[in-house]
Amino acid sequence: MTNLSIKRLTASDADFNAELDRLLAWDDSVDQQVNESVRHILHQVKTRGDAAVLEFTRKFDRLAVSSVAELEMSSGRLQQALAAIPADQREALEKAAERVRTYHEKQLAPSWQYQDEDGTVLGQKVTPLDRAGLYVPGGKAAYPSSVLMNAIPARVAGVGEVIMVVPTPDGVVNDMVLAAAAIAGVDRVFTIGGAQAVAALAYGTETIPPVDKIVGPGNIFVATAKREVFGVVGIDMIAGPSEILVICDGQTDPDWIAMDLFSQAEHDEQAQSILISPDKAFLDGVEQSIARLLPTMERSEIIATSMTDRAALIHVTDLKQAAEVSNRIAPEHLELSVEDPQAMLEDIRHAGAIFMGRYTAEALGDYCAGPNHVLPTSGTARFSSPLGVYDFQKRSSLICFTQQGADRMGRVASVLSRGEGLTAHARSAEYRIKD
Repeated sequence: MTNLSIKRLTASDADFNAELDRLLAWDDSVDQQVNESVRHILHQVKTRGDAAVLEFTRKFDRLAVSSVAELEMSSGRLQQALAAIPADQREALEKAAERVRTYHEKQLAPSWQYQDEDGTVLGQKVTPLDRAGLYVPGGKAAYPSSVLMNAIPARVAGVGEVIMVVPTPDGVVNDMVLAAAAIAGVDRVFTIGGAQAVAALAYGTETIPPVDKIVGPGNIFVATAKREVFGVVGIDMIAGPSEILVICDGQTDPDWIAMDLFSQAEHDEQAQSILISPDKAFLDGVEQSIARLLPTMERSEIIATSMTDRAALIHVTDLKQAAEVSNRIAPEHLELSVEDPQAMLEDIRHAGAIFMGRYTAEALGDYCAGPNHVLPTSGTARFSSPLGVYDFQKRSSLICFTQQGADRMGRVASVLSRGEGLTAHARSAEYRIKD
């Protein structure tokens, strides 16, 4: 296991671009069988409602109940979970929630209006969504941090109702997840999961109301279902495997960097960890740290597969070139483990979250730094942003013409609409023009 073979690339090599493309390639095409299965589940829940949800919950989570109402957790049960977890866990959740809330409150966008010279009023009305659905993985994977990161921005945005779904296979409930829901202010919690939960949130059933947007991570069935229902509801994103890219000047402890790379590699075998440095000896040192530290990791086999299949150590001529390579990759998480990260920030254009300085471990961002840990993956940071308050708000344009303004702009609209051959448009505007 210690004889890991990690890809080594050199940015100045003639075939570097082709090698980098091969490294970054990730097949996100949905398996045909998964697609068919998901479409069947969606159709069943859409047409049969609660009955289908109960059927799939029995089949996949091995939970036999007579009504969907029995799958709802009361607010009292959430408070009970909050009281039951160890004091240090509760304190950590509350501290993290406070930081996440404070950060996201800065994102609140106000409505605005302005008036032009003839009294016409234009503006934008910012309105929160009526209802948001939050998917939280259950079973072996329990992520209370995801509850905070998804629910708190919705609450800050002013969403009317936040509904959480979380599978509880064989009836196994994670109290820390329920405690996080209590702290984050989730309104209703249903213990359902998979594509059937996504369908219930998208279409609504007799018991579960339809939502306006579905957010939160899940397995391939959940991701495929979210892709399928997009358009009926909004979704946050289709997330790929977790990624970290570290740019280091060679002056950080190699063990720190090795562990930072591990922190993403331990998520799953498809996760990607990349280190870029102008110091070739430092790359060697980190590789030695990886080999030495790997046997000490609980998830060593997952890390080993991830590092062997998808990791890379990239040698560049200088930090300027490191930034160029990073922008090409557009990573989910970017660590600038350099002496002056603020100066280097100028060269960074594409990254989901940027962790600045040697002491800023990406792991802090996953839990308690404050910014959201739901980030664009697979190069989508070129055009996407972290989940935020703005994802739970929508904007309506405001237009209010005075008589004078309707006369002035009606003449413009008349010319343009007649140019497009749309006579009713023209006449509608012309009726308001003074002779």
